[in-house]
Amino acid sequence: MDRSREETMTLYRHTLRAFAVLLTTLLCIASAGAQSGNPIKVGISLALTGAGAAPSKVIQTALEIWRDDVNAKGGLLGRPVQLVILDDQSTPANVPNIYTKLITVDKVDLLLGPYGTNFVAPAMPAIIQHNKLTISFTAIGINRHFNYPKYFSMVSVGPEGVNAFSKGFFEMAASLSPKPQTVALLAADAEFARSCADGAREELKKHGFRVVYDQSYPPPTTDFAPVMRAIQATNADIVYLAAYPPDSVGLIRAANEIGLTPKLMGGALIGQLVTPIKVQLGPIQNGLVIGENFAAAMASKLPVAADFLKRYSEKAAAAGIDPLGFAWGPFAYGAGQVLAQAVTETKSLDHDKLADYLHKAAFKTVAGDFSFGKDGEWNTARQVWTQFQNVQPNNLDQFRAGQVQPIVWPPDWKTGSVIYPYADARKK
Repeated sequence: MDRSREETMTLYRHTLRAFAVLLTTLLCIASAGAQSGNPIKVGISLALTGAGAAPSKVIQTALEIWRDDVNAKGGLLGRPVQLVILDDQSTPANVPNIYTKLITVDKVDLLLGPYGTNFVAPAMPAIIQHNKLTISFTAIGINRHFNYPKYFSMVSVGPEGVNAFSKGFFEMAASLSPKPQTVALLAADAEFARSCADGAREELKKHGFRVVYDQSYPPPTTDFAPVMRAIQATNADIVYLAAYPPDSVGLIRAANEIGLTPKLMGGALIGQLVTPIKVQLGPIQNGLVIGENFAAAMASKLPVAADFLKRYSEKAAAAGIDPLGFAWGPFAYGAGQVLAQAVTETKSLDHDKLADYLHKAAFKTVAGDFSFGKDGEWNTARQVWTQFQNVQPNNLDQFRAGQVQPIVWPPDWKTGSVIYPYADARKK
């Protein structure tokens, strides 16, 4: 009887062990099957060629780092993430068809982008028509036109919208002594720059400034000397410029060549966010005051970004693109973090559920901590203004920590004082 009982117990233990091995094997197979199943496809239009390629390649690289990080942790909903990135060739007119293709032909599960205002605006009708959610990277003021509840923006302009690209500039100008009085406005005739100029007209009125020049120029312009001379003839105290990267270069070179020296000059100069352009132009940028959403000098106050920026820099060096990527990289990676959090918490790819979650949740990202407002913008604005000071020629490293671009406004982010008037900064 004892022997029989012992044999029975031995058989029972062997059976349990075998069952445990079988169960573990089945779970491993199921897990592996889920993680290697149909990918979750994220569709994006980026300007990988043409005038917008510099910032778009920063965004692409940041998104690839995010994708790899997510997949290293098992993907989303147990499925790998796949990026489907199509090149709009820096042509806004190409963007609507790209998003239509991503949605109807490529059958992507989720959307991100596009990159900036000039590209997001034309994409919106196609996105709205298909009732999809998207998170853009650095567009401003989109929902003042569309009021679409499934649109969200990563750039930290907050409720100030397009005015964020001039509000701090004119607040700072009003604080200077002697206070400047007159303003010259020049903007590209394109969605982003026009929006910035609209905001500037509102903001300068709040401080009693008087406009003595207000013009736009067609995007294909390459010779900026005539408009710079026209501005010089007005003797304006403040020159406010709004332009995308290629134009920024032309404007600053032309101003330097004719010796334009107002009391204050700068604005929404996107070219001055691109590291290779900053290195190329060097000292002729001294004195410019530009708006930034993620400046090099902010990194020490946002340490969560340090690891991402280090990894980005290593990958960018190998790819031969912008080696620092401050202006776009954190917002692109952050957009991925927001999307991943929403999918994980809702356990869904349903765009209505995701949008509802995004409107209610708080997010901690490499770009900073924030929540979204009703219009899909950050609840609180975070725009800083930096000034180029003591820039040396052909020196990349001077831009890494913001030594030559201290934050001069607002006071709670300041890392340096503005050199005023502009001519004094030019002597440095």
